[in-house]
Amino acid sequence: MSSHLSTFDTLASAESVHRTVEALKAHNIEAFSLKTAAEAVKKVLELLPAGAEVLTNSSTTLDQLGLTKEINDSGKFVSLKNKMYAMDRATESRAIAALVSAPQIAVGSVHAVTEQGSLYIAAMSGSNLPGYAFGAEKVVFVVSTKKITPNAEEALKRLWDHVLPQESIRARKAYGLPDTFHSNPNTVLNINAQQAPGRVYVVFFNEDAGF
Repeated sequence: MSSHLSTFDTLASAESVHRTVEALKAHNIEAFSLKTAAEAVKKVLELLPAGAEVLTNSSTTLDQLGLTKEINDSGKFVSLKNKMYAMDRATESRAIAALVSAPQIAVGSVHAVTEQGSLYIAAMSGSNLPGYAFGAEKVVFVVSTKKITPNAEEALKRLWDHVLPQESIRARKAYGLPDTFHSNPNTVLNINAQQAPGRVYVVFFNEDAGF
């Protein structure tokens, strides 16, 4: 990995995190800065009311922090992911699309955050993006500070040059795909602001996780 690309795995400075949090708040996106992943997990769970319908979108960060398992298997919440897996894709595709597009709460991560307060999330299928953009009543992102970038140009470089190669490797292993397979961010969602506070939350933690 080149020295430039290695910066995309470097945790942000305290000053950078502060600028980013303040910029997000100015854009009506609630933001929290926590030291550890364990503290971030605790905060995310505090943001999820008991018994709420929660959709965990595919995320290496969620998996590594144990949030995917906790949300879907603990019984504390109604797991929309489990509900989706129990449905027949051949006969219930429209119902599945509606389920994942408008959950009560969507939980996931992002691929980059700029110090100006913009979030970038890429997807190959795009199934997670409608909920983030509009459909979910509440969106909670849990994000390592290494994903903070100084500007939009660096955010896109991070996505294409850093995240994409790692996601391709993950997908090959996870789904038994050939070495020729390369993932592709067919759709990229850029969230710049919210009309009102209280819908989108970003929980930062100053440890390495995810891509």
